[in-house]
Amino acid sequence: MNTPATPIRITRQDTGEVEVHGPIDHLARHILDRAGFLFRPTLSGMWIRLPFDTGHANENRQAAHAARMLHAAGYPVDLDPSLLPVAGHPEPVNGWPPRTMTTPPPRPALKATKASGPSVSGDSPRPGR
Repeated sequence: MNTPATPIRITRQDTGEVEVHGPIDHLARHILDRAGFLFRPTLSGMWIRLPFDTGHANENRQAAHAARMLHAAGYPVDLDPSLLPVAGHPEPVNGWPPRTMTTPPPRPALKATKASGPSVSGDSPRPGR
């Protein structure tokens, strides 16, 4: 029987710090580093957290961004609901709803222009021959 992998949990602690807990391999560490998380060794392992002085809105944005990147890389992620961006901002959360972006409008086709130099087709003789 397949059991789901232990999720990587991104939570806001009672003291206000945003921390990551769970199985972190090399790729997950790189993703969290790119999202702005700090890695600090402790006697019992690694403390993974966001910097303290960035403000709640930025912490929420960074945590949601990290969760999206981890999820895109195939990791099961549990994002604390308190880390959701401000109300009305369509960020994916636990359950990862489908994307709501629409495709961009098609670009107009480039118009062919006649070059001012010699023709490069095979129909005309080459200069100098």
